Parts: sequence; structure tokens; C-alpha cells
Amino acid sequence: MLNKASEATDMLKEHIEKDSVIRVISHNDADGISAAAVIANALAEEDVQFHTTIVPRLKEDMVNQLRSEKYDLFIFSDMGSPFIKEFNTYKHDVIVADHHQVDDTPSESNVIHINPHLFGIDGSRDLCGAGSAYLTVRELDKKHLAYFALVGAFGDMQGQEGFTGMNKMILDDAIESGAVEVHEGLKIVSKASEPIFKSLAYTFSPPLPTISGDLDGAREFLEKMNLSYGIKFTDLEDEEKDLLKDALISINPDIFGDCYTLPKEIPLLQDLEEYSYILDACGKNKKQGLGLSIALGEREKALDAALRLQRQYRDQIVKGLEWIKKNGAEQLNTIQYLYSEDKVLKSVMGTIASIGLSVELLDNSKPVIGMSRLHKDIKISGRTTRDMVAQGVNLGQALRDSSNNFTGTGGGHDIAAGAMIPYEAKDSFLHLVDEMVEYQLNGD
Repeated sequence: MLNKASEATDMLKEHIEKDSVIRVISHNDADGISAAAVIANALAEEDVQFHTTIVPRLKEDMVNQLRSEKYDLFIFSDMGSPFIKEFNTYKHDVIVADHHQVDDTPSESNVIHINPHLFGIDGSRDLCGAGSAYLTVRELDKKHLAYFALVGAFGDMQGQEGFTGMNKMILDDAIESGAVEVHEGLKIVSKASEPIFKSLAYTFSPPLPTISGDLDGAREFLEKMNLSYGIKFTDLEDEEKDLLKDALISINPDIFGDCYTLPKEIPLLQDLEEYSYILDACGKNKKQGLGLSIALGEREKALDAALRLQRQYRDQIVKGLEWIKKNGAEQLNTIQYLYSEDKVLKSVMGTIASIGLSVELLDNSKPVIGMSRLHKDIKISGRTTRDMVAQGVNLGQALRDSSNNFTGTGGGHDIAAGAMIPYEAKDSFLHLVDEMVEYQLNGD
């Protein structure tokens, strides 16, 4: 895979030397914004002109529209693997730095396709989209940008249990460059910016049953320990921090472990996982440009705006989890599903599906399909667990194949995937996914 990345770097160098204006298209989640940030920062350091667009999904009409744009090099990051056939017909050079599941379309000489799945590497655990993007610029002496690949990995739920595979190599690059330090600590969010009860309630990974997503539950937990819930974690006395640490470890031992920090950053952005949450909140609230501007060095007003979005987004997640508690999921044979037309719930459906599984509000022995109506279409967010994947579940394949039956599109990873289908196909789609997951579990 590193050889393929070197080919991409060579192609990029050629266009840098030609003083080409480079077109970058990336996904709008934390991984995609981090991927765009790796490339944009690298190009800016090389004094290259570039034009970046961040989108929620790559559609065929956009792929065809880009074909006519007057750029010599297109870079697709955290997306693009399903469109290799189309890129092969471009008159321009194309680099695809992705990590989603692939088909068997070979790339022509004008297309360099960097994807872990092509090399037998797990793109849902060992390398994210920002990681693939980082590999394209790594040999331009850019190891100091490796931390963006780790931010992307956290955004893609790949770093929470430690970094493995290619991610571990990238972590080593980040440490070697002096950008990242590793130390043991409590893995709770917003230690320096939120009251401790909110820090606990907003900590979803690792999950804290009866606390994660439950502001009242977090308050009660702290009150029982005679700890003030209204102050920040950083303002607790050392004895109080130790007391809290022991209590949280008794709930979930994974809450204490390796934390990854950026020592040269301002306090609000020093924690890599927290950085990913801020970028994710920007993307989920359709302010992806704000997220990218922060990753390119904007602070103060930009960061204040992003933190407001983050608080709003977290409140939406809490509301979504309360909705799951009240209503539960609809059950089919081998899957369960959530459906809503509520504006707030639609914006967090994939997130609450994932958290609902991890805090056991949902049955974690069944994949969950989150469904949100968007006018004449339905947006699908599928989530499952590592255990279910080990039993044979592949949501990326199931959602891709099922959506294709209803003039929709879909794909992703075995553990997390998405799709878009016409509204009228909702029930038939669900039953087809249910059948496909049953086949997968039976080894058919």
C-alpha cells in the first residue's frame, strides 16, 4: 500500500512542479474534513493553489459535472472508490484516497486508487479516509500533519481502543514529529470547557451505562459521591479526581487509558478525540467550511462558533437517546430499525443508532438501521457491532446491494454504512436488508 501511496505522491509532485491548480473533494464528517485538512495544509505549505469542496455524499451527477472542470488533478478523499469506472474516463489525473469498501474495477493510468481494502487491510479499523489522504502527502516531508489522520480515525471510531495496523504507523509518525504525545488519563470529553456532569453525559466512547446521554443520571451519580456537578473536571481537587476515576473505572474499565494530545495546540484542541468531535459537529450542522477553516489554523471566532455547534449537536444527541428510551426500535427478524421525520432526530440518526448500541438502549445482537425522511427520499444509516461483524454481518454490502434494487445508492463499511432510497421503497428495502443480513449470518 505504501508503494501505491508513493505513486500518488509522485503524481502530486508533478502537478506541484507544473504549478497546477488542484481540485480537492472530500466528505463532510470528521474523517472527511480531517482528510481535506491533511491535503489542504500540505498543498498550502508547498505554495500550491487549490479549490476544496466538502460534500455529504458523492453522486453520479457531481462526478459527471466535475469531468468538465478545467483542473489538471482531482483528489477525492474519504470518498470516490465506487466511481473508479467513471474516473477512468476523465481526461485529467485523479487520486482517490478512500477507505470504504471497493468493487473489482481496475484503475487506468490516470487514476491512482489508494484504499486499504485493495491490500487486505481493514478500512473500518486500521485506516480511515484521512489516513489514506495522509499517505498521499507523507513523502513530501509531511509527518507533522499525521495527527490529522488520527483525528479522522477518532471521527471514524477507529482510535477508541488504541490504534492498530496502518493507524499505528501513522501514530508513530505523529509522535516522531513531536506533534502528538501519549499519556494515561480519563477518557471523558470537554474536561476544561463543560461542567463535570455534562462531560460525563456527553462521553459516549467508551460508554458509561446510566450516565452517557443522560444529564440527570450524571448529576445523580456525582451527587451520590458528594462531588459538585457544576464545576469543570479540571477544577476538581486531586483527591476528588482520584475518587471519580475509581468510580468510573468500576462502571467501565476502558474509561481510563491512553489519551492522545497535541501539546502545541490551544487547550480546547489539545485532545485528538475532542478535536474530532468539534469537526464532526461542524459537518453535521452543514458548517463543514467552518471545520476546515479551524483545521487550517483559524481560531477565536471560528472556534467559538464551532463550540456553539458542538453544544447544540450534543444536546440533539441527548434528545435522540431520550427518544430511543421512550420508543425503542422496531424489530424485524435479524435487524431493528429507527424511523423519524423529526428535524432534530434526522440530523443525528446515525450517531444515536451507534450510541444506542454501545450503551445498550438497543439490542446489540441485531444491526440497527436508522432512517430519516428527506422529501421524496429516505437517508439510511446502518450500524452494528464488532461481534456481529465477526459473525458475518457486512452492512456496507447489504445496504449497497439492497439500495441498488430500488434505484438507490449505498455502501460503506462492514460495521457502519449508509444508503439513500426512494421513500416509497421503505418497507420493501427493510425486508430485503433483513433477508440479506440473515443470509450473511447463516454464511450463505
